[in-house]
Amino acid sequence: MKPRVKVCCISSKEEAQLAIHYGASAIGLVGKMPSGPGVINDKLIYEIARNVPPPIGTFLLTSETTFENILEHHLIAQTNTIQLVDAISIEALKKIRIALPGIKLVQVIHVINEESVAEAIQISEYVDAILLDSGNPNLKIKELGGTGKVHNWKLSRKIRESIQIPVFLAGGLNPENVNQAIQEVEPFGLDVCSGIRNDGKLDKIKLESFMKNIDKA
Repeated sequence: MKPRVKVCCISSKEEAQLAIHYGASAIGLVGKMPSGPGVINDKLIYEIARNVPPPIGTFLLTSETTFENILEHHLIAQTNTIQLVDAISIEALKKIRIALPGIKLVQVIHVINEESVAEAIQISEYVDAILLDSGNPNLKIKELGGTGKVHNWKLSRKIRESIQIPVFLAGGLNPENVNQAIQEVEPFGLDVCSGIRNDGKLDKIKLESFMKNIDKA
């Protein structure tokens, strides 16, 4: 099955339309983060999301970790999906399910070691999808994605084979390595940001190349 593509770090309505034109199934809109690229204000996230046609996914990337703060962030942004880039409690996830029954939840797992596998298995019972990314939430200044670095795809493959819900693969993907990533991990979806950009701007040529190389895979 051909992987879905989520183009992340969208910064304008024009970038959103460009991503969709070239076949993106979803776009990522980055709220405030301790580090990493692509951050835009919540008003702009709302404006971009409301102009995206169904059935395209609009992912709010939030670094909030409490039920109250996540709910508040979503009510401002009004996306159809929440991407949780930091760890939150299972109790908070259950509360979000009740408060926002029509909103999809995607939990980011930062693939560091075997503990990441166990974390993904546990949390997979409470969310709609898992997104495997590089980064390290244990650092003094948390790395919650957008690193442009590739992690251990063998661990990603192990996670994908160990859970029953869709898995997105992120972290250092680009037109040159996307074919290999698909072959090694066989994810449901791919998440790309810096690998298809020049000076932070979405690059049409790189985006088109990325999509064509997925077709080849």
